[in-house]
Amino acid sequence: MKRTVITQTLDGPLQEEGYKFMSAVFEVHNEIGGGLSEEIYQESLQHELESRLIPYQAKQELPIHYKGLQLNTRYTPDLYVYGAIIVELKAVYQLLPEHETEIFNYMRLTQKRVGYLINMAAIKKVEWRRYVL
Repeated sequence: MKRTVITQTLDGPLQEEGYKFMSAVFEVHNEIGGGLSEEIYQESLQHELESRLIPYQAKQELPIHYKGLQLNTRYTPDLYVYGAIIVELKAVYQLLPEHETEIFNYMRLTQKRVGYLINMAAIKKVEWRRYVL
């Protein structure tokens, strides 16, 4: 199994893209705060990404691979940014181990190297983690 790196830094693959993306995330949270629904954060972040000309796709189906075969079943991340980064948004009290397991498995099965797990509902600041396979 491949090694997974979990960080709260933006070093590594797609570093510049990560900085730009997270800047948009922080702007949304600074503007509307915590404690809202995931849908509100999703739509607000999409508007912020568009205003910054950051390429993304919302609810874009990605193929899943099993033993070198592409399955008919697809995975749909909340956002797919820069054609390379999987983003899972949450609006929960705190991130849990099952949230981490979920994004890690999606990254592994879609063969995407970089993913972000972002909890926007925190009142004081965004809770986030960056994953690199």
